[in-house]
Amino acid sequence: MQSQLLEEASKVISTPQVLVNVISSRVRQLMQGHRPLVEVTPRMGFADTALQEVIDRKITFEMTADPRADAVIVRLPGLSLFKPREKAA
Repeated sequence: MQSQLLEEASKVISTPQVLVNVISSRVRQLMQGHRPLVEVTPRMGFADTALQEVIDRKITFEMTADPRADAVIVRLPGLSLFKPREKAA
C-alpha cells in the first residue's frame, strides 16, 4: 500500500476508523471479483485500488443511525424473561 494514497484518502474521509472500514469492505469486494472503478496499473494492489477509488470519490460512505437507538422496550404484565429456575429435588 502506498503511503501517499493513504494520506490523500484520509483527506477525503477524515475519520481513520471509517476509512479503514470503507477500504477493508472494498478490498473484500475486489478480492471476490468485483470490477475496479478506476484504472488499475500493474503495481497496484487491492488496497491501492480501493484508496484510489476513495480519492477519486468513486466510492463513498453513509453513516446510519444505530438501530438500537429507536428500539422500544415493552414490558408485558405477568411475563418475566428471567424467571428463577426451580431446583431439582
